[in-house]
Amino acid sequence: MSDIVASDLVTLTIDGIEVSVPKGTTIIRAAESIGIAIPRFCDHPLLDPRGSCRQCLVEIPDAGNGRGFPVPQTSCTMPVAPGMVVQTAASSEKAKRAQNGIMELLLINHPLDCPICDKGGECPLQNQALLAGRGESRFDAKKRRFPKPTSINGQLLLDRERCVLCARCTRFAQEIADDPYIALVERGALQQVGRVGEGPLRSYYLGNVVQICPVGAFTAKSYRFESRPFDLVSTDTTCEHCASGCSLRVDRRHGTVRRRLAGNNPSVNEEWNCDKGRFCFVYGRGADRLTHPLIRENGSLRPASWPEALAAAAAGLSKAEKSVGVLTGGRLTTENAYAYSKFARAVLGTNSIDFRSRPFSVEETDFLAAEVAGKEVGVSYGDLENASQVVLVGIEPEDESPMILLRLIKAVRKRGLKVVLVDFINTYGSKKLKARWIQCRPGEEAKALAQVELDEKSVILVGERAALSAGTLSAVAKLSAEAGASWAWIPRRAGDFGAVQAGCLPNVLPGGRPVTQSAARVDVAAAWEVDSLPGEIGLDAAAILAAAAEGDLAALVTAGIDPRDFADSHIARAALEQAFVVSLEPRLSQAASLADVVLPVALIEEQSGSFLNWEGRQSVVNQVVKGSVPSDLRVLSALADELGSPLGLKDAAAAAAELGELGVWEGSRAALSAVGEKQPGEGLILGSWRELFDAGSGADGEESLQTESFYPTAVMNPKTAAGHGFENGDRLVVSGPRGSITVPLLVYPDIVEDVIWASFNARGLPSHGEIGVVIGEPVNVGKEEAKV
Repeated sequence: MSDIVASDLVTLTIDGIEVSVPKGTTIIRAAESIGIAIPRFCDHPLLDPRGSCRQCLVEIPDAGNGRGFPVPQTSCTMPVAPGMVVQTAASSEKAKRAQNGIMELLLINHPLDCPICDKGGECPLQNQALLAGRGESRFDAKKRRFPKPTSINGQLLLDRERCVLCARCTRFAQEIADDPYIALVERGALQQVGRVGEGPLRSYYLGNVVQICPVGAFTAKSYRFESRPFDLVSTDTTCEHCASGCSLRVDRRHGTVRRRLAGNNPSVNEEWNCDKGRFCFVYGRGADRLTHPLIRENGSLRPASWPEALAAAAAGLSKAEKSVGVLTGGRLTTENAYAYSKFARAVLGTNSIDFRSRPFSVEETDFLAAEVAGKEVGVSYGDLENASQVVLVGIEPEDESPMILLRLIKAVRKRGLKVVLVDFINTYGSKKLKARWIQCRPGEEAKALAQVELDEKSVILVGERAALSAGTLSAVAKLSAEAGASWAWIPRRAGDFGAVQAGCLPNVLPGGRPVTQSAARVDVAAAWEVDSLPGEIGLDAAAILAAAAEGDLAALVTAGIDPRDFADSHIARAALEQAFVVSLEPRLSQAASLADVVLPVALIEEQSGSFLNWEGRQSVVNQVVKGSVPSDLRVLSALADELGSPLGLKDAAAAAAELGELGVWEGSRAALSAVGEKQPGEGLILGSWRELFDAGSGADGEESLQTESFYPTAVMNPKTAAGHGFENGDRLVVSGPRGSITVPLLVYPDIVEDVIWASFNARGLPSHGEIGVVIGEPVNVGKEEAKV
């Protein structure tokens, strides 16, 4: 409150204590500021005041005008006033009797099932009933009964008889997520929480209502009857599923993670997270989990000891000499990514390293080196809320960074933030933001950006999809610089931003140092205590795979990659089959199954480190459970020792210290050259992105959440559909050079003409790389032939 002007403060007295708070503060918040707890159920600091439960009643003998209220008032809805006098149950018998009476009414229909309720032991109703409730009930009639539980979706269960109608859940759905899938229905004694609409729920934030429900009415299927709070050990950590950087509280029992909750981090995720971050943590418990090394013998992988596997890996890499490429993927902590960067340069002697296991462009490679690596972002979540406008380019926040969407919804709702969408489709998420839609076909975003008027408080958010639109990244940097606006690059995976800073690119050393500048190489070589570092720009991921597939690159070191994710999955598989491959994976992935040596590494819950989110904010990863295998960094250190070139990193803390000591590059770097626009091809153009719940391995084991996918697998404009003779519901065959998929069609008005949105990475469907097309390229579309 130090930055608040004194004239904006209101002074009042609560239980004889004088307190000054900003205008508009409610009594319950003023009381909290001086350590006075007032019981409540409906009140939540991030939801609008409602006064539903009435449990927070206080006496107000003086409202600041010399007159008091004749009856107790709800402290969660009553704003403070100068000179107001408030008495809580601690100092007022009237307030105490009122709270006791409300508690008795709330318990009339509440079942006595605390021994089996998941909320038992951490239940506000349970706690306050002990403090402000009667020892015995005077109610002897029948309580309300409902069939239990009601399934809201695959994870969310509702026990309606427990509900006290606080409306926290419905307010979250309406105010925070803008997904009004539940509401209070019926009237009077029959009032209850009910579903709105029919069919599968389309929300990525359902799990939050479980966490904020004060009485155990909402529970999660995955945690139901699993444990008691007093049996759990909690650890704070960071989510590994996207670049939002959400804080988590992870609860374990008997060495196994039982649940994950949103952590309280006002600067990032506030108190929310998405369902993927909350529920998708069992992907490492399948039969494909690696617990011992494997080596290929006679065409098959067999178990091996660590010394044998490390010796085999070292022999293969030594034979390849410097003809090696390193593909790191996006699952790595910043410390692990730094270890790969150092291993590639100081041990293998190559700059052919790339974290991008996805389609990309040379323009993006130069953009990341010139504008992202070693530079401050200059945009935060708070800046999104305070911007004059936010421009979305090549990003669908709901799927690619769910916390960004929640912040934008909040700013639109509370401040009237203007949002501009530059894209080929006006999505469900964009409509929540009341976005102004600037229409363009995939590949024409740079041209469309010229229609946006920017000022110094504007913020541009550009996603990784923009890499496939020629000139868009260059235009974002140029236009924002001319207007004095801010911009941020939003990668999709949690480890991507840290990988850039750690130097997991063929043209960048750690801290944004250009590999072609001798001063930058000398700087890093001195820190790493090696004589020299390679000075030529290495191969990027696409070039690495192409060279390996042709036999021009002898060996690969891979981590966290899937051939399906690359622009050409067939080339990726051919590369893995042709080259000598050392794969570091926690599970026997498709890439690992093709490797010559497989070295098991720890899951994210089994190690310590950090991620850098899209803001460049460091988010700590703490070890939650003990694993049986080491981290990537420890495995690389052992492999480096086997190769005779020690890595000099014993753990994540040492890597973080070394990277921090290197700091960022302050010298010159290559300027980002302008890239000309490229016109999309003729015919139907493919537009798409990776949905939050797709065929990615991070959601393995939680198939129930696959129903939360937003869009049908093909979307087309009515005019375009009619022009091709298609109707809503037709099954279409979408073809590329290497294959096809068959998907149902949704005719949707808010997509530009001559574009088809298709989800190629849904479970059970081929990926873009397997079909042989990327965003912005033409596809062939026809009706599925009727089966005879």
